[in-house]
Amino acid sequence: MTAVTPRNILRHELIGLEVDVIRSTNRCCDSISGKVVDESRNTLMIKQGESVKRVAKRDALFKFKLPEGCVEVEGSALVSRPEDRVKRKSKRRW
Repeated sequence: MTAVTPRNILRHELIGLEVDVIRSTNRCCDSISGKVVDESRNTLMIKQGESVKRVAKRDALFKFKLPEGCVEVEGSALVSRPEDRVKRKSKRRW
């Protein structure tokens, strides 16, 4: 499997990556940070401390921490089933 980079983040598995929610339309989600533990079509499940928070993809801006540095991704670019997103070709949205 290829390493995750800023160029292939949209076509890569997100589970296990460190993430910060930079902004969200839901004020409760603005300061969430932690590790992605699950992903559905419309949400990311982020483990923060001992709890797991559910964040809507469409309404948020995420900052993923990668080995090569950090990359910010609009959540709307991530909206789809994970198995379909890795097959899809898309324009860069960041």
